[in-house]
Amino acid sequence: MDERVNTYDPAEYARGYNTGAGGPAGPGGPQNPGSKKKFTWKRGMFIFVIILAIIIVAAIAMNYVSHNGSGTDALGDGDTVDFNKPYIGMLHVEGTISESDSSSLLSSSTYHHQWTLNCIDDMIDDKDNKALILFVNSPGGSVYASDELYLKVKEYQKKTGRPVYSYMASEAASGGYYISSPCDKIVANRNCWTGSIGVTIGTLYDVTGLLKKMGVKTVTITSGRNKAMGSSAVKMTKEQRKIFQGLVDESYDQFVSIVASGRNMSVSKVRKLADGRVYTAKQAKSNGLIDEISTFDNCLAEMKVRYGLTGADLQDITYSEDSSFLSSLLGKAIGNKLSGTTLGDLLGATSSDSEYDQIKTLLGANNKFTVTYMSNISK
Repeated sequence: MDERVNTYDPAEYARGYNTGAGGPAGPGGPQNPGSKKKFTWKRGMFIFVIILAIIIVAAIAMNYVSHNGSGTDALGDGDTVDFNKPYIGMLHVEGTISESDSSSLLSSSTYHHQWTLNCIDDMIDDKDNKALILFVNSPGGSVYASDELYLKVKEYQKKTGRPVYSYMASEAASGGYYISSPCDKIVANRNCWTGSIGVTIGTLYDVTGLLKKMGVKTVTITSGRNKAMGSSAVKMTKEQRKIFQGLVDESYDQFVSIVASGRNMSVSKVRKLADGRVYTAKQAKSNGLIDEISTFDNCLAEMKVRYGLTGADLQDITYSEDSSFLSSLLGKAIGNKLSGTTLGDLLGATSSDSEYDQIKTLLGANNKFTVTYMSNISK
């Protein structure tokens, strides 16, 4: 009788060799399912990483080309734009007005500050440009960016003498109203929210009591008693509060004076309206903050008739973030990931994090401040 000696080599088995049922390794034996899964998983991950790398490289290349590759002026990128005949430029100002143009690979912005300024510069130098309409749909933005765009609009008016209208779409609040105030005419959609004339630096948190309760001590080393002002881990003094208020008040005074000048109002009247509240289109018109409630088509038609521009085309000038390819690709995944998240999740804390970790995250998120013309109420 043929006797067979059972052998088992752990090293060979771990490498995925076949073994016969109760017999030596050989081609006729069953395959080790665990080893096959492990091999397939590694190969799948390798392929996934390669594909992801290709997508990222492609997105970076698209981002570079969209910002640096054309070599043309700001208005020369659109395929459908014809600047060989008289036109009215409709420049979109949508989203948060910020001087930061850092659209990342995983995000895109509807507002690009330097691009917007360049567009106005190009129209200033373009003899075919006959007028400018700001199409505003913004809750506001930083004091610096809002004022810089305001000054560029004023420069356009001074250098060209051409008319400038502001058409307020869904929202033109705070900084959105700030940039509209010097326009020759302000027209709003009947559902528009505007106003919000005021300044904010956001909410400051004081967690010193909570830290003490948990037995956490912090040490802040600075070169002066006000260098760490605003830190959540250090109680704010009366002097520091006064300093912060001074920053806000100076920007507020500037806002009020600009509205008074642009709307031909007294400073005292503007101050009564400028308590930070948002106004409906109807309320804004009754208070003299806008000139008319109408549709965009009617606004355009009125401008053409008033300034003899019936033969001018309307050129739609909108910033397009070509590098949003990756964000579009990953948008659903990110959206699903954020679905149902809590404030703690958004701050980087999970249910498994300790209270210490959550406080640390909160402290880290509350040490930078921006003085803004921003409405806290947005559509």
